[in-house]
Amino acid sequence: MSTNQIKTNWAQFIPLVTVFFFWGFVAASNDILIPVFKEAFDLTQGQSQLVSVAFYVAYTIGSIIYMIISYFMKSDLINKIGYKNSLALGLIVSALGTLLFYPAANSGSFPLMLSGLFIVGLGFSLQQTVANPLAIALGPITTGSQRLTLAGGINNLGTTIGPLIVSFAIFGSATSNKTTLDIESVKIPYLILGAAFLLVAVLLKFSSLPDKPQAVVESDESISNDRGNALKYPQLILGMIAIFVYVGVEVSTASNLPAYMEKDLGFLTKDIAPYISLYWASLMIGRWTGAVEAFTDKMNLQKIL
Repeated sequence: MSTNQIKTNWAQFIPLVTVFFFWGFVAASNDILIPVFKEAFDLTQGQSQLVSVAFYVAYTIGSIIYMIISYFMKSDLINKIGYKNSLALGLIVSALGTLLFYPAANSGSFPLMLSGLFIVGLGFSLQQTVANPLAIALGPITTGSQRLTLAGGINNLGTTIGPLIVSFAIFGSATSNKTTLDIESVKIPYLILGAAFLLVAVLLKFSSLPDKPQAVVESDESISNDRGNALKYPQLILGMIAIFVYVGVEVSTASNLPAYMEKDLGFLTKDIAPYISLYWASLMIGRWTGAVEAFTDKMNLQKIL
């Protein structure tokens, strides 16, 4: 894979962004699970936020596990096993997490539900470590950030659709009179999601995605010699802080919106999903707008887009 290619490789990029869609789908679906679990398990608002905590803490722990494994291997794990294998492995880990929803729903166990979400997040952590640099590598480096923004737009497509589908799976149609929750209704949607993870893992494994793109792969010697040097760049540290604050605001707003709508606006839990979707859709519009350069280098067309 040359870093000098002049066009985005859409045949490889489109299969890749399916994982971005999944990340958004599950993350936004958590916003529906929060009020559902709060009611079903009689939780306080603080306790209900453990849904988001379990899911997003897994990203940090997953990255630490990845670093520790790479350290003891004395080689970068992803470069060692390949990008496609890493994506497939991450999807399999996430699929294992969805399987926990079945016994958790049968036994009515909130901790087991959280464990399932945590394992799904662990798989996503590995997937994101692979997919983000790969999205940049599948085309000219000058439009790499726009390609990543476009992938973020696909992610937000998942966040827009996810709450609607999960809410429908739990409560039924918008005109349904079902207002109370049987916690077992969450297990089928997540088992289907797990099957989708496995299907995409197989499809990506046999796709045309490069297993070791030159644009993002370094030799073992350069990795060992430069280990730790990345943190010497202040823009990286500031970028990490910016992402931490941004994601915190984005996620905490969506996670607490259902409680605000129920307590202060008088909404029923089953009627909240469209508004959660609108929140995420507004972010999707901004990300698609920021990605226009990934489609064309013609300024006039960029303005129209």
